[in-house]
Amino acid sequence: MIDAVVHRANRVPERQRAYQASHAPVYYRPPRSRLYLGAYFTLFGAGMCGTVYGLYQLTMGKPVRN
Repeated sequence: MIDAVVHRANRVPERQRAYQASHAPVYYRPPRSRLYLGAYFTLFGAGMCGTVYGLYQLTMGKPVRN
């Protein structure tokens, strides 16, 4: 039952060769890294835009209507 977890092929050397043979930046070497980084930067950018907008609203204040 646990043999599927314990007796597995050692994939570390081939993955290490793939990482070291690549000339891409380290953060782009793993699989699906562009997808993860794209999602992260999109959410980060949206969060920063929201923060800047909120700070702008706080500092400038709302116009007073009579």
